Amino acid sequence: MSSIGPLLPRRPPHLRTVPYVGSRFPGSAAVARRPDLAAGANCQLFAYGVLRHFGLTPPALRSSDLWEDTAATVRVETAEPLDLLLFNRSEDPYGAHVGVWIDDDAVLHLCAEVGRPAVWSLADFAARERYRVLIGAKSVAAAYRP
Repeated sequence: MSSIGPLLPRRPPHLRTVPYVGSRFPGSAAVARRPDLAAGANCQLFAYGVLRHFGLTPPALRSSDLWEDTAATVRVETAEPLDLLLFNRSEDPYGAHVGVWIDDDAVLHLCAEVGRPAVWSLADFAARERYRVLIGAKSVAAAYRP
C-alpha cells in the first residue's frame, strides 16, 4: 500500500457526500453562480475539488481539453496517487469520465450510476460499457497556478 492510503479517511465530509449533478461542470453557469460542491458536481468538478483539498491546483477543463492540456498537466504512463484517470467507451477523450487515482487499483470518482462519491477498481470500470477504455492518466504540475 502506498503512502497515500490514508487519503480516503482524510476526506472532509463535503467530499464524501457530493451529489452527482451532470449540469454542474467546469465553466457552467450553475458553477459560476454557486462554485461550492455542496450543490453537486459532475465527475470533473468533483475530481478537481478532491485535488484542491489535497493542495493541488488543477485547471478547470472539460475532459478532452484536459487530455490535450500541456500547461498544467502531463500525461503519465503509470498513475500515482492524486493523478487523474480518464475513462470512456472508446479512446476518444471527448466526454470522458474523470476519476482520481487513490492507491493500488483504487479510483475515487463521482458518477450518475452511483450518485455519490465511490471507489472502484480498474476492473469495475472495465466491466461497464461507458467506462471500459482507460484513455490514460494525467498528473497536475505541482507548480501550476491559474
